[in-house]
Amino acid sequence: MIRTILGQLLATLFLASLFGTLGGCNTIEGAGKDIQKGGKVITDEASKIKNKM
Repeated sequence: MIRTILGQLLATLFLASLFGTLGGCNTIEGAGKDIQKGGKVITDEASKIKNKM
């Protein structure tokens, strides 16, 4: 039960932050840049973990 509530809370917070971020973009280009920056952070972290293995 607690897992379900926490899962729903996390999903809600994720969607709220996603829409808040995209709402701050005035253009599709701005949204693309924001998404690209997020992808770069994920790629960098994955590379760090891969190098540790």
